Amino acid sequence: STPRVSAAEDIATIAAQDGRFTTLTTALQVSGLADVLRGPGPFTVFAPTDDAFSKLPAGTVASLLNDTGCCGQLQNVLLYHVVPGEVKAADVVKLSSATTAQGSDVKVSVWGGGVRINDARVLITDIVAANGVIHVIDSVLLPPAAAPANVVPQAEDIATIAAQDGRFTTLTTALQVSGLADVLRGPGPFTVI
Repeated sequence: STPRVSAAEDIATIAAQDGRFTTLTTALQVSGLADVLRGPGPFTVFAPTDDAFSKLPAGTVASLLNDTGCCGQLQNVLLYHVVPGEVKAADVVKLSSATTAQGSDVKVSVWGGGVRINDARVLITDIVAANGVIHVIDSVLLPPAAAPANVVPQAEDIATIAAQDGRFTTLTTALQVSGLADVLRGPGPFTVI
């Protein structure tokens, strides 16, 4: 596709004015990352459309928007769409992966003249901003450690949580010496006071 140049505006402003990114714009605002994407950069943003967000399981977007704390799931998901530096389409096609601002890599693959970022198809490339470049994608990228927000991860057992916490070293030692650690790793349920 033909590059669109909006170099006078920053990435967050372009996304807000475009009309196809209302969910992304809201997420950036509530997470505090809109101000970051108004900064000097440069940044490369793989921007999911509103249709991309609508493909997530029911309740996922609402759950993400309620998880607005620093380093929460919303910030992790959004930062997984940002690559530090300006990577235009001509450079993206030469990559097999790229490290995101979240810290994990996204997989880059070229197929039949098109590009995928993980499983997301790149729909539009090289929307140039004053502080970087936007590539429009058709699916939301989820970091490897981020399950959909409506999926509850399996919790650890009581003995493991106590051992990993660091505040219960005496209790952990007592449980191990007495043999009760194995009991508290069992099916339970148990309440420890």
